[in-house]
Amino acid sequence: MVDIPMRSSAPVTRQTVLSINERKVEGAKTTRTITSINHTSSQAVSNASTPVSKPLPPLVHMVQKGQKTPLENSGKLTSIKACLGWNVKNPACDVDVSAFLLGSSGKVIGDSWFVFYGQTESPDHSTVFHADGGADREIISVDFTRLDPSVARIVFVLTINEAFEKNLNFGMLEDAYIRIMDPAGTELVSFKMDEYYTNVTSMMIGELYLHNGAWKFNAIGNGVAKDLAGLCGLYGVQVI
Repeated sequence: MVDIPMRSSAPVTRQTVLSINERKVEGAKTTRTITSINHTSSQAVSNASTPVSKPLPPLVHMVQKGQKTPLENSGKLTSIKACLGWNVKNPACDVDVSAFLLGSSGKVIGDSWFVFYGQTESPDHSTVFHADGGADREIISVDFTRLDPSVARIVFVLTINEAFEKNLNFGMLEDAYIRIMDPAGTELVSFKMDEYYTNVTSMMIGELYLHNGAWKFNAIGNGVAKDLAGLCGLYGVQVI
């Protein structure tokens, strides 16, 4: 059962997972569970102006969908930042970033091992969500020196808040990308999507995975017709 440490620790329900996307507000987030967060976000979004289009940052070492790239060509890598961005063609689209920390089974190593705006840090303090990405929309940083040794894969996901309720999909987005930066701020690898599916509401844009003791990046670019609750189930997070 997921327990989102947001000032209160009520059990996570499917409804709370859905409402999580609506509680994306400044300051401490009191996630009633994964889903209550979604609700205040809706209100904030409805009161906001049309999302501002953001220019893409330089994408220097771009790879293609499905391409796998080592990150540690020049010595042991201690940390990275996964910087993500996108633009929307439909202003109703409110896009969120999350990261699932998976074991060798392909499932999370525990219910609290996923990071997003409602749970901004992993239990081992290695993986942290940053809402203000500067040149990017949002950032998730990973400190490999703190990362639990059971974690073999970190999947970065984009989801559209209330996609089912508002009939939204990834065909309404453009310019979605992920770039992996080293501690000095140098790009190691980047991937920009060029396929946007109208039957997709959550997109696995890329992942880090451990291979023979070294971290690599996989440009996934595949999605599913699931909301945040559905993704939790997909990766083994129990939502009651």
